[in-house]
Amino acid sequence: MRQRAARDQQRLDSGAVTSPKDLENLQREIASLAKRQGDLEDVVLDVMERREAAQERATELSARVESVQAKVAEAEARKTAALEGIDADGFTAAKEREVIAGTVPDDLIKLYDKLRGQQGGVGAARLYQKRCEGCRLELNITELNEVRAAPANSVVRCENCRRILVRTAESGL
Repeated sequence: MRQRAARDQQRLDSGAVTSPKDLENLQREIASLAKRQGDLEDVVLDVMERREAAQERATELSARVESVQAKVAEAEARKTAALEGIDADGFTAAKEREVIAGTVPDDLIKLYDKLRGQQGGVGAARLYQKRCEGCRLELNITELNEVRAAPANSVVRCENCRRILVRTAESGL
């Protein structure tokens, strides 16, 4: 359009066109081309502004993505460290259990493992203030008297949940 407008302006300025009608048409065409060029330049400016805004937004979002990815990596590292700690604790507990289980009679270990399988992983519960911590129920007076009367090395079980009761100084006996 610029070339055409320059060519038309050159024809107009050169004096080659002598007809008033042709001169008027040429002037209208030059004005029309200038208006059209201005409109197109406005569109180009608008597109450039929107492109710049989109690039800024993309840069901002990229920074946020990098930030989130860094947080995810940090969380993954903490999770890995925690899992390693849990595994180490589990290994230590398993070793301690083996040592302790070696001092416990086999029939008691078998009973404990059987109860553990039946009771969702908990085969023994602490007797705390006259309450079985396995089923959370308080033992009645008869059951408490039986537990009191039982020798210290005998196996005592809860009448409600059937778990092995572990007696301590806080049992309330």
